[in-house]
Amino acid sequence: MESMISPLRRVSIATSVPWRSFAYVFALFLVATAHADIHRSVDENGVIVFSSQPRRGSTRVAIDKKKSVDAHLPSDTSKERFSRYDDIIVQAATLYQIPAELIRAVMQVESNFDPRAVSPVGAQGLMQLMPFTADRMMVTDIMDPRQNIFGGTRYLRILANLFNGDIHLTVAAYNAGEGAVMRYGGIPPYQETRHYVVKVLENYQRYRAESAAAR
Repeated sequence: MESMISPLRRVSIATSVPWRSFAYVFALFLVATAHADIHRSVDENGVIVFSSQPRRGSTRVAIDKKKSVDAHLPSDTSKERFSRYDDIIVQAATLYQIPAELIRAVMQVESNFDPRAVSPVGAQGLMQLMPFTADRMMVTDIMDPRQNIFGGTRYLRILANLFNGDIHLTVAAYNAGEGAVMRYGGIPPYQETRHYVVKVLENYQRYRAESAAAR
């Protein structure tokens, strides 16, 4: 089974601090403020500041999971949903050099190809982006299928770069966050994440076999 995605070091997130340091500090702050909204701002010295209180010009980057969220579980059962976004998937795959089959595999597990899907914790759209992840990926309309797919694929590309193309760690980080994967030095020992990796990679292999048969 293919276990690597070709790393592309050109794709990165613009930030004033190294990404690994940013992810580590942000993960620590999330633990410390697990039951509050988190806001990010940049002070007059260009330093990124996290706070549980909004500041002028700040952006909310995490949401208190205890707050109510209007969940909308995947409900689109039309057969057309499986091919409805093929053109966008191919475009995103070409731009970010992520296998189209992997994008489809993630999308199937995340939303079952329903663009209206909203999880109980606030992940939204086809690729189930959290609002703060969508913000990082420069997505302005999280429920727009094209933006959601491009944002999710860009995140996969960044994770693939971060984990040297290891597809298992890339997929695990998409579910659990890159901070958790770095903290455990591999796939985190979360039942949900381990099951997620298995399901995504099973779908990935199936889509690859279908693509090969269609050639």
